[in-house]
Amino acid sequence: MDDLRILMIEDNKSVSEMMSMFFKKESWHVEYAYDGLEALSKFKESPNNWDMITLDLNLPGMDGIQVNNEIRAISTTVPIIILTARDSESDQVLGLEMGADDYVVKPFSPITLIARIKALHRRAVLVNNSSSVEQESDDFFDVVTDHFKLSTSTREAYLYGNMIKDLTPKEFDLLKTLSQKPRQVFSRDQLLQLVWHYEFYGDERTVDAHIKKLRQKIEKVGPQVIQTVWGVGYKFDDLEVRD
Repeated sequence: MDDLRILMIEDNKSVSEMMSMFFKKESWHVEYAYDGLEALSKFKESPNNWDMITLDLNLPGMDGIQVNNEIRAISTTVPIIILTARDSESDQVLGLEMGADDYVVKPFSPITLIARIKALHRRAVLVNNSSSVEQESDDFFDVVTDHFKLSTSTREAYLYGNMIKDLTPKEFDLLKTLSQKPRQVFSRDQLLQLVWHYEFYGDERTVDAHIKKLRQKIEKVGPQVIQTVWGVGYKFDDLEVRD
């Protein structure tokens, strides 16, 4: 992962200085912004040049949630990891609902943040390297049901022949995991391990927030196929969908 370009938006310079040593060890190119307005300006200068953004929520100039919203209005795919010292669950969930891909609560281990960045970047690369194609025969798709098709090679999913647009890397992986085994119920812990690949410092709210955003995008093209199994988790089921 040489030459990874990261924009670290963090008003605490001691945190940035600490992480700079670890970024340097990874040979990553990192730029720092210390308030929300500066961060947004840096991103707008070259929005296609960033491979990853780490975003503190508690920023001067412009709140981190606002920065997140402005970035997402420009790019729906650049990976965003929220860094927050806030204790409020609502802040963390709100960030995920507004399009962030993951979050890390302060104080955090630099090694943990590095691991999260690497995992998120691997998934983003698959999206960036895929080419856009029209619908092919069923043999082209990895998942095919009566109403749904998904291709891992193009990172595209279709419901009723309509593409589910603007899926983030995590949303696609979540949809793939569920749809590969229709009607099987997955617990939140299982989804954390299968999609996020971490067990010990995962958070079930991460799953719920991504499910909510994924459902919103599915509903733009057809009926809801992600079902909640109360007290257990989630499943993919299009058997009840009417023609």
